[in-house]
Amino acid sequence: MTYELWVLVWAAILGLVQVGLPPIAAMSRKGYAKWNAGPRDTDFDTGPMAGRLNRAFANFMETFAFFAVIVLALAFLGKSSQVSIWGAQVYLAARIVYIPLYAFGVVGVRSLAWIVSLIAILMCLYTLFV
Repeated sequence: MTYELWVLVWAAILGLVQVGLPPIAAMSRKGYAKWNAGPRDTDFDTGPMAGRLNRAFANFMETFAFFAVIVLALAFLGKSSQVSIWGAQVYLAARIVYIPLYAFGVVGVRSLAWIVSLIAILMCLYTLFV
């Protein structure tokens, strides 16, 4: 298994962790557990932190699909380079950093982390076509 595929697996694990973060953040809200266990027919104010974590996960999913396709193509074609290895590592690191930046409402730096993750995907894409 290529190094990039291992990073893809770790990125998928990161996504699974992110799925659980918003409910954990919302647990401090009175009545959340009962609402969450029910049919959820009505809206529930989960609070700003849970909302930000939900949006951070949605943002992760927007880039993860592209990253996954490119890494799978690299593996399928037997292509790997220092550029793609660095790209995969930087992607994962940027996505990890992005979570607390978004959760705590850090302005500007959060966008920089997103840009870095996009550049990292482009690094992997570069290897695919070189």
